[in-house]
Amino acid sequence: MLRKNIRDLRQNGITKIAFKRLNDPKVIPLWFGEGDLGTPEYIRQAAKDALDRNDTYYGHTRGKPQLRKAISQYLHNLYNVSIDDARVTIPGSAMLSVTMACQMTLDPNSHAIVITPHWPNIDRAISVTGASFDYLRLKQKDGKWSLDLEAVKKIIRPNTRALYINSPSNPTGWVMKKHQQKELLEICRARNITIISDEVYHRMIYDANVAPSFLEVARPTDSVIVINSFSKTYAMTGWRIGWMVTPESLEEQMATISECFNTSAPSFIQSAAITALGKGEETISSLKKRYHTGREIVMQVLGSHPLIELSSPQGAFYAFPRIKGLRSSLEFTESLLEKENVGVAPGYTFGPTNDDYFRLCFAQSQERLEKALERIVRHVENYSQI
Repeated sequence: MLRKNIRDLRQNGITKIAFKRLNDPKVIPLWFGEGDLGTPEYIRQAAKDALDRNDTYYGHTRGKPQLRKAISQYLHNLYNVSIDDARVTIPGSAMLSVTMACQMTLDPNSHAIVITPHWPNIDRAISVTGASFDYLRLKQKDGKWSLDLEAVKKIIRPNTRALYINSPSNPTGWVMKKHQQKELLEICRARNITIISDEVYHRMIYDANVAPSFLEVARPTDSVIVINSFSKTYAMTGWRIGWMVTPESLEEQMATISECFNTSAPSFIQSAAITALGKGEETISSLKKRYHTGREIVMQVLGSHPLIELSSPQGAFYAFPRIKGLRSSLEFTESLLEKENVGVAPGYTFGPTNDDYFRLCFAQSQERLEKALERIVRHVENYSQI
């Protein structure tokens, strides 16, 4: 019944671990990309108000005009670039945006490049199209991650049609510099390759207000799709609302493909998203301070441990430690969950050659994070003796 590329899909390693003990109060869950703070009250109230006025009907396929305009203005304020709201689509979650981007650009005869370590669901989004893909790993040296653009050129094939890149990066925390964005854009522009730029952690950066964006360097006509989300920026992970910016002149096509996936994002959630954009700067500032504290605690505890190699994340809210001599990240994370009641994500799920890594989310209270790290260190030391 199923196509082979669908049959071959496998559960990602994050959910494989998390679903063993999801919602278990004994577990400190650092497996997902979310903190222990809920959505701010003013955003929840906006959704309640929208429900009370019966904002529950079908809406515009590409999103409420008011929200598209608000996103356009938000991007202008951040990057000082003009983004016509006709280029903005709100299909639902950012994951849905990634899926749409892959469906728009890839087919069974095409090839894609995935910059890795990477968020595991991108593999599946590409696989569903039937396209082939190769990984290109960031280099880790002297405590830093970096992208080799010459290696990008070497891995491109005649049928390469898309390149997926995530900055700030999940799971490494790497942030791409603007000059490298320009260079990568030139490489892809010359070869008719679409850049799918996942920028959902754009505000989660520790030495600036916002991370560099391809929106700053790309022309409106360039084949660049920028994906973003409310999930991380406003603590709205469960709301499943995000957006994508596509090249100009695709308005009609975007409306058509949106109908195929979701018809429209829930209207009352879009109303709450408008409120988040209008009132959320204080929330963002507060969350960044919390994440900065979490990063410092992680680096103090794990960054100095002799059995662990850890590059300090420049953005996002993850640490991606390597345990020296580890042979199976899945076995390690299963054992950590069983013996220490701490949930982290196994490194293998973030791409090949990561099986001696694990990922943890440090968007937690200081007390909770310190307790989890104490247990992780104890388990690393005991595990290394097995």
